[in-house]
Parts: sequence; C-alpha cells; structure tokens
Amino acid sequence: MKFLYLPLMLLIFCQFSCASKSSETFVYFGTYTKGSSEGIYVSKLNSETGALSNPELAAVIDNPSFIALHPSKEFLFAVVEASGDKAIVCSFAVSADGKLTKINQQPAKGDAPCHLSVDASGQTLLIANYNGSNCASFPIASDGKIGPGNYYKHTGSSVDPRRQKAPHLHSINVDPANKRAFVADLGIDIIVVYNMGPSRATLTKHSAISLPAGGGPRHFSFHPSAKFAYANLELTRQIVAMSYDSERGVLKQLQVLSTLPQGAPANGSTAECLVHPSGKWVYVSNRGHNSIAAFSIDQNSGLLTMVEVESTLGKIPRGFGISPDGQFLIAGHQMSDNITVFKINQETGALENTGNTATVNAAVNVRF
Repeated sequence: MKFLYLPLMLLIFCQFSCASKSSETFVYFGTYTKGSSEGIYVSKLNSETGALSNPELAAVIDNPSFIALHPSKEFLFAVVEASGDKAIVCSFAVSADGKLTKINQQPAKGDAPCHLSVDASGQTLLIANYNGSNCASFPIASDGKIGPGNYYKHTGSSVDPRRQKAPHLHSINVDPANKRAFVADLGIDIIVVYNMGPSRATLTKHSAISLPAGGGPRHFSFHPSAKFAYANLELTRQIVAMSYDSERGVLKQLQVLSTLPQGAPANGSTAECLVHPSGKWVYVSNRGHNSIAAFSIDQNSGLLTMVEVESTLGKIPRGFGISPDGQFLIAGHQMSDNITVFKINQETGALENTGNTATVNAAVNVRF
C-alpha cells in the first residue's frame, strides 16, 4: 500500500501545482517615461482572485505607449512614441519570468507612433504613426527580428481646426480572417481598409468608411463573428457600431452612441475600445470623466445598449485590457499612477471593483 500511496500523493501534488501555475497570467503595462517610469512593466494576475503581483520593470525603453504580443507569446513588440530618429518600433524576447530582452528595432518614419498589432500568423507587425500621416508594415522573422518596413501615407483633413488639420493615424488592427488591416484615422474621420498581400508585409488600399465629422476615430475592435466592428470617437466621446461584409471588405455605419451617462459634462475624450472575448459586450474608456462605458451587443444586429458607466477609480484611464478568459478588466491611469482590477459580471457585462490595485507610473496601455 505504501508504494501505491506515494505515486498517488505525487499525482495530487502535480495536479495542484499545475493548477496553481495556470491560474496566473502575465500582464504588461506600457507607459510614458517622463516621470518615474523606466519602460515596460510586468505583473502577474491571479485569474481566480484578480490579485496583481507587484509590477516589476520588464524592459528599459522610452515612452512605450503601446505594446503587442506575438501569437506564440515568445516575443513582445513596442513603439517608442517620440519624434524624428527616436521614433522607432522594437522587438523583445519574452523570458519565462516575463522579463524582456531586446532583439532589434526599426525606424517608424513618422513622429509619435502610437499603436501596433501583430497579425494572426505572427509574420507581420503593423504600426500607426499619429504625426507622420502614415502607417507601416514590417515582416517578422522566426526569431522575432523585425525586418525593414513598408510605409503607406494618408492625406486630407476634417472639421476640427485644432486636431484635424492633417491625418492622425491612431490605430491599426487585423480582421479575424487575417486578410485585411483597418486603420482608424482621427485626423480625417475615416477608417481605411487595406488588403494584406500574400507576404502579409505589404498593404494595398481597398476601401474606406467616413465616420461622423469631427468625431476623431481612435481605436477599433472586431466582434468575434467578424460581422460587426466598433470604434470610439475620441473628440466627441462616442462609440460607433458598424457591420462588416467580409466578402467585399466593406464597413457600414449602424449606430452612434455617447459613452457618457446622461447629464454628464461634455468634456474629456475617449481612449481605448475593446470587445469582450465572448462578443457579448464592448467597453470604452472615458478620459476626464475617468470611467469605462459598458455596452451590450445584440448578436443578430450588432446594435448596442448601454449597460453602465463605471468609475475606474483613477485619473485619465487611457488604456485597459481584458483578460483572455474574459473574467477581468484591468485599467491603467496616466495621471494617478494606479492600476485597478475589475471583475466582469458574466451575465450582464457590468464591472465590479475587486479592490485589487497596483502602482505603475503613467500607465497608458495594458496587454496580457
């Protein structure tokens, strides 16, 4: 019996140990480094309690305001939001403890690169340059190294004399079919659709959708079905629901709603827009109002109904992230240096404060 007892105990220990390890997920925070921040920080999220470990410096880098992980999770990419030759995109190798080792970099060739994404094949890195009037695509080698980029220029302007005298590309995302890239241009109130070439590192303009004048489309997020997509309008504090014809590669506007509660002062701006992994809800952060608006999604029509507007318990929630299992939303704050963790009600989509917090200076992006 002793010989049977020992293997049984080892099996139970192994199962418990594996379960404990799998209950933790790495969370990365992109920051602005004008204050005490030194670059990209990493923490561990307990997927059962929502607790965050004390964030640690993962890599020293200037103004990594937006980051993205490779599908393999072996590499992480970051923009350096700067001007001139200092505006670059960097590649890092991810170690077992979550720390990052720089692999290489490429020029952004546009001031203030502010967003990037990786296609589903892991072969292409895409960036948007806010002040460069352009976006770019870079090949990614099997070792994570970024190759020379291809650059695509936008032209035009819109109605806001302060923010829309020229193109300001603010995000670039790939559709679920991994065939097209979608660029939200705040400066000209347009989302441009690009076809991705066979090599996936080349883009060709395919179509475009004009959104409400003066709205300033900032970020963009697909519904898992690929039938619908959502974009936040930064300047007018709104969200736009769109249908998507994947065969024709065409977006169509369905609905425009405010992201603020009724009676709230019409000031501030929106920042992040993310669809929940289940496709049931979409969330938008409100800077100034310091909140996140939650909307339910009609699965047949794609239309939205506001669920709530929840305080993020911090100042200027520029970026937030939703855990891969859809259980938690983590909000970073640019001006109050705190990270807050919310439990997502799986029935209603409402956010419930867990009381779990962490400290990161000028956190502006959250990715798992």
